[in-house]
This record gives sequence, structure tokens and C-alpha cells, in this order.
Amino acid sequence: MKNSYAGLAARVAAVAFAFAAAGAAAQGYPAKPVRFVVPYAPGGSTDTLARTIGVKLTDLLGQQVVVDNRPGANGNIGMDIVAHALPDGYTIVLGYIANLAIDPSLYPKMPYDPVRDFAPITELASSPNVLVAHPSVPVKSFRELLAKAKQGQFNFASAGVGSVGHLTGELLNQMAGTRMAHVPYKGSGQAVTDLLGGHVQLMFSGFSSTLPHIRAGRLRALAVTGAQRSPAAPDVPTIAESGFPGFEATAWYGVLAPAKTPKPVVSRLHNDIVKALRDPEVNKRLAGLGFEIVGSTPEQFSAYIKSEIKKWEKAVKASGAKPE
Repeated sequence: MKNSYAGLAARVAAVAFAFAAAGAAAQGYPAKPVRFVVPYAPGGSTDTLARTIGVKLTDLLGQQVVVDNRPGANGNIGMDIVAHALPDGYTIVLGYIANLAIDPSLYPKMPYDPVRDFAPITELASSPNVLVAHPSVPVKSFRELLAKAKQGQFNFASAGVGSVGHLTGELLNQMAGTRMAHVPYKGSGQAVTDLLGGHVQLMFSGFSSTLPHIRAGRLRALAVTGAQRSPAAPDVPTIAESGFPGFEATAWYGVLAPAKTPKPVVSRLHNDIVKALRDPEVNKRLAGLGFEIVGSTPEQFSAYIKSEIKKWEKAVKASGAKPE
């Protein structure tokens, strides 16, 4: 009986110590710079979002937020780094729909589990893709594109096999009977560069990477992939309203920490990141790039990730996409 009470007392003491340690960590957090890993190359939508948030978050945390680009394997390399980092709040990651919801169905073996290995902090924003064409492509509307795309005349670039841009293009091929050839890159920044140079013809891309070029006339916007028109380009029709009801492919972005990061630290990060999102300058800049601000709770973001994994599992299987 004494041993039983002693064991129970030890467990209670251990739990109490854990809570006390977490509280102490939160009280002293942050005491040094925070590493903000972006699992993609510079220049893309994830990089733009992280750097915009990072500047304001530096002010709110009182410590430098250092953006660290770690591209490769459709985002898996950077995500894996954070999944196995110390859960102390000093390493966080800009998660994306591809590496959280699509990759689990695309790769037969993942180096991390998107649910088990992370502590969701908040969904930052969502953004529909926009179908853009190089000005040399002889079409001026989505409907005009469809007629010629069915003859196999065009190719489209993406940030990589299994990316949202890739699967969106394959989804259109399936629904519209088009035969656009896929040209994968190792990041959206490289893909946009080649698109601007006329080396590829089309691309399903986030507004943040393409909107300045659309406004300057260097790219032509043909359609958006969201359920509704985007405030960033209200004159551009949706694919759904152009004859394909129900067509929707929306990208989303969020911040996560390693699993077992103390809840008080997650709460501090959540509160300051949401404050950064609500800052008028940050909000205006992100809205101007086509992002729709979210700022969900950790619990809401966790549930959303799980639901998206199920949704995109069907899309990946239907596309027949295989990792590079």
C-alpha cells in the first residue's frame, strides 16, 4: 500500500514539475532569436508570407525572427527539420497545404507525421490560385484556352510534383478534358521566373507570386481557382463560373512548432502572430497580394489539417501523381 501511495505521489510530483517547467519556460520566453523555417525556396508565396509576418513578429516578441529557407522534396526537408527540433518555441515552421495535407498521400513514406509531430499554432491565411499565361500564349480568356488546350497545345509549370498548382492543373485536365503537359520545378519562384521568360506557357500560382506581374502586363490572368472571385483581381472569373461548378482549389498556410512545445509558449506565439496579422500595414500588404487572413486558434487549425488530409487523399489518388 505504501509503495502504491509512493508511486502515485511520484507521478503527481512529475506532472506538477512538468507544468511548473512549462510555466517557467513561458515566463522567460523568448530569451533568444526565433528561427522561422520556410520549407521552400525564396521568392514564392510561403517565403513572402513568412517574411511579412516575421518583421512584425520580431517587434512583438522582442527578439529577432530569422527566416530560414530550407527547400526540397516538396517541402518535406524543412518540415522534417522542425519536426525533430527541440520543442522549446525557438524553431517554428511556415506550413503549407502541400507538406501538411497533400504529401501524406503523395509519398509512400514520410519523414514526419503532420498530425503527431507538430503543435499547430494558427492558420495564417488562405489564397486561391490564379491561372496565368505568358503574353505570347495566343489566348485572352479561359474559355478560349479550353478549346485549344483540348488539342494538347499547352504546358503548365508548378512548384513541383504533388504541389497545389500541379494537382489543380491535373484536376482541370480531368474535368475539362484538356491535355496540358505538366512541367515541375523545385519551387514557385523558379517556375514564375521561367514563365516570365516564356520558357513555359501557363501556371496555376498564388497571387503573391504573380499579381505584380499581372498588373504590369507581364502575365495574363485567365481564371482563379477559388469558389468566389478574388478581391485582388475582381475582374478575373473563377473556373467554377466558367462552366465547371464545384471546381475549387485553395491554398492555405499556417505556423506550427514541434510537438510537445509547452502550451504557454504556443499560446504566446499564437497571440503575437494573430496580432501581427491584424496589424493594418501587414493586413493591407497581404490582402494586396491576394491572401485572405484567417488567424485561427491552435485547436481549429489542428482540426482543419486533419480534414484537409482526407480531402486531398482523394485528389492525389485520382491524379496518379508520383513523387519525383
